[in-house]
Amino acid sequence: MLNDLAAQDGDSALNRRLASYARPQLLVIDEVGYLSYSNRHADLLFEIVSRRYEEKSTLVTTNRPFAEWNEVFPNASCGVSLVDRLIHRSEILIIDGESYRL
Repeated sequence: MLNDLAAQDGDSALNRRLASYARPQLLVIDEVGYLSYSNRHADLLFEIVSRRYEEKSTLVTTNRPFAEWNEVFPNASCGVSLVDRLIHRSEILIIDGESYRL
């Protein structure tokens, strides 16, 4: 999703694509934390979360606690705001145990 958004040429194309990700009643963003992301990717994720904030549901899966998101978005200034928007009025489920993949 973030690579798709970053690849958009021009503001109008980017705004159309952002609108398409803001539209669904439920947006599932899987595996945040698996890779590190650039500032641009962090800004785009923040924009999507902001557009959906308190309007639509967003489910995020991650293998990292929020305290480690500075490693996922190492130079992003919006990291704290992103986490604040994600956890405000949310339910956080922590699954602790051995991975079934192992």
